[in-house]
Amino acid sequence: MCDVTGERDQDPATPFYDHPTGGWGSLKGVLRQATKSRIRLGTLETLRRQNKPGGHMCTSCAWAKPPSPHLAEFCENGAKATIWDLTRDRCTPDFFARHTVTELRSWPDHDLEAVGRLTHPMRYDAGSDRYVETTWPEAFAAIGASLRGMDPKTTVFYASGRASLETSYLYQLFARLYGHNNLPDSSNMCHETTSVALKQKIGAPVGTCVLEDFEHCDLMLFFGQNTGSNSPRFLHPIQQAKRRGCKIVTFNPIRERGLVEFMNPQSPTEMLTGRGTPISDIYLQLRPGGDIAAIAGICKHLFDHGDVDRGFIAQHCHDFDAFETWTRAQSWEGIETASGLSQGDLAEVAGLFAASKRVIGVYGMGLTQHVHGGDSIGMLVNLLLMGGHIGRPGTGICPVRGHSNVQGQRTVGISEKPELVPLDKLAQMFDFDPPRDTGMTTVEAVQGVIDGSVKGFVSLGGNFARAIPDLARAEPCWAGLDLNVQIATKLNRSHLLVGKGAWLLPCLVRAERDGQKSGPQAVSMEDSLSHIHGSLGRRPPASRHLLSEPAIVAGIAKATLPPNPRVRWDEWVADYGRIRDLIAETYPDQFADFNDRLFQAGGFYRGNSARRRDWQTESGKAEFTVPPGLSALGVMPGDGVHTLVTLRSNDQFNTTIYDYHDRLRGLEGDRMIVLISRAGMARAGLSEGQRVTLVSAVADGIPRRVEGFTVTPYDLPDGCVAAYYPEANPLVPLDHHDIASKTPAYKGAPVRIET
Repeated sequence: MCDVTGERDQDPATPFYDHPTGGWGSLKGVLRQATKSRIRLGTLETLRRQNKPGGHMCTSCAWAKPPSPHLAEFCENGAKATIWDLTRDRCTPDFFARHTVTELRSWPDHDLEAVGRLTHPMRYDAGSDRYVETTWPEAFAAIGASLRGMDPKTTVFYASGRASLETSYLYQLFARLYGHNNLPDSSNMCHETTSVALKQKIGAPVGTCVLEDFEHCDLMLFFGQNTGSNSPRFLHPIQQAKRRGCKIVTFNPIRERGLVEFMNPQSPTEMLTGRGTPISDIYLQLRPGGDIAAIAGICKHLFDHGDVDRGFIAQHCHDFDAFETWTRAQSWEGIETASGLSQGDLAEVAGLFAASKRVIGVYGMGLTQHVHGGDSIGMLVNLLLMGGHIGRPGTGICPVRGHSNVQGQRTVGISEKPELVPLDKLAQMFDFDPPRDTGMTTVEAVQGVIDGSVKGFVSLGGNFARAIPDLARAEPCWAGLDLNVQIATKLNRSHLLVGKGAWLLPCLVRAERDGQKSGPQAVSMEDSLSHIHGSLGRRPPASRHLLSEPAIVAGIAKATLPPNPRVRWDEWVADYGRIRDLIAETYPDQFADFNDRLFQAGGFYRGNSARRRDWQTESGKAEFTVPPGLSALGVMPGDGVHTLVTLRSNDQFNTTIYDYHDRLRGLEGDRMIVLISRAGMARAGLSEGQRVTLVSAVADGIPRRVEGFTVTPYDLPDGCVAAYYPEANPLVPLDHHDIASKTPAYKGAPVRIET
């Protein structure tokens, strides 16, 4: 257990950060990034308006925007993302003239993006092995010609989570008019497990909470979510909840500082006194994949003491008896072994749960990125249903999404699953026959690149080739693509895997002014709590040659598709309000009066059936489910095998590396490190600072190894090691993913350590 007022359970012989999250450390982190990026004074005005009505919405995390914003409604990571976007540095045609693509492939991820903003559309020239300047008409015509010559089913249209609702709607329409549903997005690599599991269990594919629920809950349970680095603005409602007496329990293999203590940088008293707010009342460092067992232990204790809302269950739930039978049959020995936690610790959590009238379950990718990630979510749903904690104010299940609009993209049709998209409505609106077959997920798209069945790849932002599992095996295969189109703001490694034809198309960032024929344009996105927000950029574009994402998508589509009088690309790009009208027509129940509500304070809520206790499942009720076992890993590691957890650092967002500081973990400088407990080091015969190789322990006949890791002691559970993402991605096999959603199991890959 964790005594949050001190470091009683923190191993003092391992690195850690002994200050609160936020505070002066956060301000120093922002200032360091601002100095490196040489920002202008106008960037400060941009930050002042960030995440506020009439301002631009952050491109970092997807946490909710309150109706009454704070003076500064941005966090350390959000400020870094905006500063990174608005850097003075430029990646011009002259830069590409000085460097071949082969040379640039040897550069680190950080150095590639640090070159600065892309300024011109570029075409890969194989003869010189360089990107060369081109024009937009030439780029669109050539890309369109290539796509027309391909079987649409052999192409993939990938979308990063930062693209707006307007862009995403046009993108999915383009894909279906072209003839495929191959629309994987970054959700496939993080929270797709949520969309699949929650839809099956409660009939809604997203979380049920809204921001006001955190003002009324008595207990928050956190599973695998690093609030301090991944969604720091969430710490404001958490801090307020703590101050009114809400209890917080955290389950995470790693002691993440944001859920131990928080100092609000906007509180003069806290900043001057140096006193933060203790967050977690109980912090349990369970084993990776041990969430199923931990929740089973809590449920078992509740059954033994009769702390179950059987009236709610009888009215609203299905298959409860099977779950109760399974839970009572689990032995405490098995629960303790799989979770790494004691019966006493889990009984204490069960006591808090039983005493609480309103409970919220919060989780992140630590719960979802496992072979049985969907079963882990199912167990959390089971626990909440046992107390009737879904569908009442102050209760619910709350997946915390990562990228800014990753949830919203799915809402407006970016999905490989045709059953999730109103295809009949699209057919009626645009007079065409949409494809009805299931498209490729991220895993299937990567497999297609490897086996050669994918011929063309269009990427709407992101760094797909660097974010995927098994990336070392996949990387040489990109050379076999006939077409690789990258819509981007900065250079990254995916742009350097050029294939037979490659195009680099630079776009505006969200904070920049987007002027079209009808005037300045706003875009929109959806936050983690299903609220829709308008965003208006005001900064001058980094280059006069940049186009907006909607304009680029429309330009490629016009050059690819035959004319259709109902498909008016030019009119839609001229006025994004017309795109929002299309979204409202396609999804009338969720987006009625879209344009009128665009800048509603706090966003407008698109609704959630499960929050109304309208269970849109096969049974018409909320589903209790029985997991196949106590571990989400699928197979428990054997002798000499460790479970690898991949991490993002404090100076990182997805594959973007802002700097080499991981302040909130007390780590600096080197990203090629493997974290392991001192006890684990002793058993493996390792010494601090020793260079080792990590090798995949998946027995599929495919060698996977990454050399050059430095052994670093860290406070981790037995049998667990940790390393940074994406450096450790080659160790995660493509087939090692959640069974239902195919989300890669980045938080539970078996590895061996070779000296």
